[in-house]
Amino acid sequence: MTARLLLVRHGETAWHAENRYAGVTDVALTSRGLAQAADLGVWAARRGVDAVAASPLSRARLTAAPAAVALGLDIDVREGLREVGFGWGEGRTVEEMAAEDPEAVRRFREDADSGAFPGSEPVADAAARATAALRDLARRHRDGTVLVVAHNTLLRIALCDLLGLPLGRYRHVFPRLDNGAVTEIEIRDTGTALRSLNVPTTTTPPAASSGPAPAGD
Repeated sequence: MTARLLLVRHGETAWHAENRYAGVTDVALTSRGLAQAADLGVWAARRGVDAVAASPLSRARLTAAPAAVALGLDIDVREGLREVGFGWGEGRTVEEMAAEDPEAVRRFREDADSGAFPGSEPVADAAARATAALRDLARRHRDGTVLVVAHNTLLRIALCDLLGLPLGRYRHVFPRLDNGAVTEIEIRDTGTALRSLNVPTTTTPPAASSGPAPAGD
């Protein structure tokens, strides 16, 4: 099995300008976010995609919609792709949290697993459901390409899990995924490979490959 997954963070939302943690709150896309979704649709149609999957939150589904329409595909909505719930941090800015409890923010910045915000979803639980969803998509579309629209934190945690990196360090290893940008991974029977990171959809997509790179490359 060799499946390509094109991981995309949803378009900009109304809370991005304020740098608020959206988490499981269903925040609307801005006009810029809708434009990023349209760009993704054009990019995906040129790239060639066999399936489209998304988080159930509206910001992800709306970002995936133009690609699904352009490709003539339905969106496979996966609960496992929902964003991480931030508990105490939900809907708040870092400045607001630091004013109330600076030590909690320091612990979170140092290690997002052991220092998770009170009431938030455990990082290991988020990793388990996200990677289960991604691996299932890979199995269902063996040797195919799947566009997956989800969320900044969830995708970074999943990348760490799939690549064997410490989950609590996701903020350090992958500082951010840009809205609407594409990160490509290849899931094989033997493991996962990172092929590209944070590629804007304003670039020309690479031609789809018929298989994995030759051994030794």
